[in-house]
Amino acid sequence: MVTSVASRVESLASSGIQSIPKEYIRPQEELTSIGNVFEEEKKEEGPQIPTIDLKEIDSEDNEVRERCRQELKKASMEWGVMHLVNHGISDELMDRVKKAGQKFFELTVEEKEKYANDQASGKIQGYGSKLANNASGQLEWEDYFFHLVYPEEKRDLSIWPKTPSDYTEVTSEYARQLRGLASKILSALSLCLGLEEGRLEKEVGGLEELLLQMKINYYPKCPQPELALGVEAHTDVSALTFILHNMVPGLQLFYEGKWITAKCVPNSIIMHIGDTIEILSNGKFKSILHRGLVNKEKVRISWAVFCEPPKEKIILKPLPETVSETEPPLFPPRTFAQHIQHKLFRKTQDGLSK
Repeated sequence: MVTSVASRVESLASSGIQSIPKEYIRPQEELTSIGNVFEEEKKEEGPQIPTIDLKEIDSEDNEVRERCRQELKKASMEWGVMHLVNHGISDELMDRVKKAGQKFFELTVEEKEKYANDQASGKIQGYGSKLANNASGQLEWEDYFFHLVYPEEKRDLSIWPKTPSDYTEVTSEYARQLRGLASKILSALSLCLGLEEGRLEKEVGGLEELLLQMKINYYPKCPQPELALGVEAHTDVSALTFILHNMVPGLQLFYEGKWITAKCVPNSIIMHIGDTIEILSNGKFKSILHRGLVNKEKVRISWAVFCEPPKEKIILKPLPETVSETEPPLFPPRTFAQHIQHKLFRKTQDGLSK
């Protein structure tokens, strides 16, 4: 079952419509908080997402290394999202990844359809758009390409884009380097919790089982951006999420009761703490609510890599070291699959109660 071309947001956006279909219009209570993303990004007042310089994370100097870890810890506890700079992945590689993804999305919709996923039959990898599967029938202003990029032996290269020709090479190299960065972050976060350095890595599946899933999000220009969202408010289920983007603003974080727009920081990687680490740390590290705005003038593209534990093999629950009489466990034991189901169930209940 291949989705018809008309159902792609890109086709809708390029059809010349002046107003968007009702399925894309957000509920009234959300509309009041959706502003012009370019104006929002310029705001200097109020809280700003922290920038964490990782240059000294492996420093020989104990004190320097500890200072870097403390900054990472503070950002993870207060925000759960940050711009990482000096992260060790070259600007050139990040540019090549972005060029490759952009070139794929520059293909005609018909050409991209050859890679279409089929959610109904469980084939989730490939080119897609959100189906109205939530209770409110609400749609998001984006198309995407989704695929598992690491471990290498678990990839299905048959569904990876053949155009551009270097897509597989650059995306694979980026995934390898990102996997190394994930280990580095997990080690530092383990130490921040007073655990052994390798503990969080082990708890989320280690080198064999932690999956890196890449989702390239393509947000076409929208004729009525004040009525729509590229992606609705959610927290990531992952352990960590790493994001590149094409320097067009859109990401917003819900911090202290307000939506804060992320600035575009050159050569940075945005990192989110996901639900998995929030659960293991018993809420000490935050998985922050976030969403994506769209705009009239520029296409926005982001490359999100979700680092996810295996679905069934691990029971996610607060680690014993993070629990005490004064800090009882905040989360019941669940597998990763059960956690996802629980979130979907809650969302459905919320949708039905509106």
